[in-house]
Amino acid sequence: MTTRTERRMTRPHRVVLSGVSAALADHLAVRVGWVRFVFIVLTVLSGSGALLYLWLWALAPVRQDGTDHMQRRVPVTAFALALTVVSALFTAGNIGRGLNPFILSTLAFGVFTVVWALVVDVRDERRSPRRAAVLGWIAEGVLVLAGLAVLVRANARVVDSIGAVVLIVVAIGTFIVPFAVHAWTERMGARAAQVREVQRAEIAAHLHDSVLQTLALIQNRAGASSEVARLARAQERELRDWLFAGTTPAGSDLASELRDIAAAIELDYPARVEIVVVGEPPAVANAAVLAASREAMVNAARHVGGEISVYLEASPAAVDVFVRDRGPGVDLASLPDDRLGIRESIIGRMTRAGGTATVRPGAGGIGTEVHLHLEATVSGGTT
Repeated sequence: MTTRTERRMTRPHRVVLSGVSAALADHLAVRVGWVRFVFIVLTVLSGSGALLYLWLWALAPVRQDGTDHMQRRVPVTAFALALTVVSALFTAGNIGRGLNPFILSTLAFGVFTVVWALVVDVRDERRSPRRAAVLGWIAEGVLVLAGLAVLVRANARVVDSIGAVVLIVVAIGTFIVPFAVHAWTERMGARAAQVREVQRAEIAAHLHDSVLQTLALIQNRAGASSEVARLARAQERELRDWLFAGTTPAGSDLASELRDIAAAIELDYPARVEIVVVGEPPAVANAAVLAASREAMVNAARHVGGEISVYLEASPAAVDVFVRDRGPGVDLASLPDDRLGIRESIIGRMTRAGGTATVRPGAGGIGTEVHLHLEATVSGGTT
């Protein structure tokens, strides 16, 4: 037994007006020209064609084919604006000749033009938002001029005068409402963002008092070089990145690059790297300073492990990076000639870049301190 699959009637994105005729033709497997002809005949004879068209337009969904917005070949807004202008001219020409029926048609065409321009055309990829706004403003101006033309005529009927006032009020309203809606939306968006920020701060405070302190206690009890401490540091860093997402400046500045290097080192070595930044880091990290800092941090993590401190001091004049460990220390004179990690990757690299690199014992003779220094004038603005 063969199961018959029912096809849904969906409207395409590339359409003439709204895609109803094309969707119905595809659904019924007939030529789209015949469908349009039937709609026109039914509309002319009884108006049912227009009602059926609107009903199908409301019920038939847009086809999901990866495109976000519809593209219409017919400039609906321009045609509606032309009808608004023509109706406004007839409105002005029929003042004082009895009940003026063109006031209602001018109002209908004008409102349709503004609504279509500001609601539909702004999302059409074939038309720019500026064009839609300009056409909407022109339609509003036509409504105002038509209303003023009726009001200034002394022989205008009372009903016509009321209609003219309605034209002017509607034109002013359609001009003000989009700006009011935009301002209200921005205000609600800012308020929602503020509420989310308060909630995030409350969650961060709660987690800081519980989870983060527990992770810190695990690291202190387990020792900086243990596997448990390494896993706890990784989880702590991930949690902090999630909690404070958006509060740390994004980009490729030296401070951000050093933090990324520290995170990678903590995953590969039994070490804990603390980054302290003073001053405003350069917008773009200098390649030599960054590479030398990475080499110093990796050396400390590989050969010493434990606690590693990285201190970045940035100023408009220079950049200084201090990398300190708590190991037994290193004597450059006693290193074999084939050990080029410090001589070439740190000292040689900084010298070629126009800076300096100093390797000396840490405070109190404990550990090793690597000091990298580079003047801003030497780096050419990319320090």
